Amino acid sequence: MITTKSEREIKLMREAGRIVALAHQEVQTLIKPGVSTKQLDGLIESVIIKHGATPSFKGYGGFPAASCTSINHVLVHGIPDDTKLKAGDIISVDIGANYKGYHGDSAWTYAVGEVSEDIKRLLTVSEASLFEGLKYAKANNRLYDISHAIGEYVMRHGYSVPLEYTGHGIGSSLHEEPAVPNVGIPNTGIVLKAGMTLAVEPMVHMGKPFTKVLADDWTVITLDKSLAAHFEHTIVITETGYEILTAL
Repeated sequence: MITTKSEREIKLMREAGRIVALAHQEVQTLIKPGVSTKQLDGLIESVIIKHGATPSFKGYGGFPAASCTSINHVLVHGIPDDTKLKAGDIISVDIGANYKGYHGDSAWTYAVGEVSEDIKRLLTVSEASLFEGLKYAKANNRLYDISHAIGEYVMRHGYSVPLEYTGHGIGSSLHEEPAVPNVGIPNTGIVLKAGMTLAVEPMVHMGKPFTKVLADDWTVITLDKSLAAHFEHTIVITETGYEILTAL
C-alpha cells in the first residue's frame, strides 16, 4: 500500500535524512587511497549512532554492515571489508539511518583521488540524471514522469540503467511501495500526492545494462565489468514540487 506521511512523520524523516547527510559529509573526508571500505563503514556507523539513530541497513535481510560500499564495477550492495581504495577508483556509498522508527536513505558516488575525464563525465551525468528526474516530482504528476526523465537523460549521454534495480517508497519501513524505476513511459504510473516519500536513485552503467549477483548473495556487479555510478536522495512530494530530506 502506498501511504502519504503526516507532518509528524515527515519531521522524523527529515531528522533521519539529516543524519544520513551528516554521515556522507563525514565519510567524504576519509575517502582516499589506502583507506579500507571497513574503515569507511565504521565512521558511518559511529556518526549515525552519535546522532541518536541506528543504521537502517545493518541486519536488514541479513546485511552485515551499516553501509553499502560499491567500488568501480560494483553497482550496489557492496559489503565493507578490508579492500583498500586506490587512486582512480570510484566508490558508491549508500547510507540509511533509522531515527525513532523512520528512515532516510541516500547514496552518492565519489572519486578516489584523481580520475579520468571519462569517469568525471559518468559521475556528472549520473548525478544530473537524479535532478532531471526530480524536476517531475510534484503533486498530480505521474510517477513514471520521474522515471522517464532519468532514463532519457542517461541514455541520451550514451549510458544505460539496470532494469531490475529501482528506487522505492520509504518511511517507517526502509522499502515501501511504490518501486521507482529509472526508465518509464511518461504520463503513466500512480498519481503523485503531497506527503508521499520516495527514495529516487538513478543507477548508471558506463556499458551495457546487465548485472550479476555474486556468491555472497548481496554484491551486484555490471556483467561487462563497466563502471557504475549511483546517486540517491530521499524526498517528500509537495504541492509545488519536492523537498530533499537527505540534505543538510
